[in-house]
Amino acid sequence: MECKKKGVYHVGPLTEGKRNIISALMDEYEIKTAEDIQDALKDLLLGGTIRSMMESEMTDHLGYPKSARSHSENCRNGSKTKNVRSKYGEFEVDVPKDRNGTFEPQIVKNRQKDISGIDNKIISMYAKGLTKRQISEQIEDIYGFACSKSFISDVTDKMLKDIDEWQHSPLNSVYPIVFIEPCHFSVRDNGMVRKLAAYVMFGINSESLKKIISLSIGEDEKCQVLARRP
Repeated sequence: MECKKKGVYHVGPLTEGKRNIISALMDEYEIKTAEDIQDALKDLLLGGTIRSMMESEMTDHLGYPKSARSHSENCRNGSKTKNVRSKYGEFEVDVPKDRNGTFEPQIVKNRQKDISGIDNKIISMYAKGLTKRQISEQIEDIYGFACSKSFISDVTDKMLKDIDEWQHSPLNSVYPIVFIEPCHFSVRDNGMVRKLAAYVMFGINSESLKKIISLSIGEDEKCQVLARRP
């Protein structure tokens, strides 16, 4: 089984409702370029939508809507602004606060500053051999914000820690079912592109749980063990 590429997104039919929405967006944001579309999405979908969802979460937390009066000891207490990274770039979001300080939003948590899934992209570029400086430049070019070398190190170090924990975790004495799946990919080596395959050995235990037993790299039916658990 080969690794499958992410499928191409197919745009749905342009309905009358969609035309009305597009027309309203173009008038509201004076859209002229593709960059204007990105800015409109950032403002509408991220800033506006996230803010509205947080307000709904606050209403559930307090037990009454924003416009209603209540005799509760806890109440709304303004908001605080923080910067959040997303796949559309970096933007500001106003996080509502309560008097008792017990409100914990779920859409973007209090200490969360990234909703772009950027960790996986950093790990992918790191695995392809890019330096921390190159990764930082790629992230800034794509998303419009810079990642420090220390942030990139934190992400990659976490990956190495997870790998180490996996390598030293115990195996079952018996796996009723064992099978291997290859994942084919290309790497650049000394200016040349080579076709390789990562062979992942899975075992299904007596509880029907699938576990990774080993990971090996192969080329032309030759296999080099990259990671093996004791």
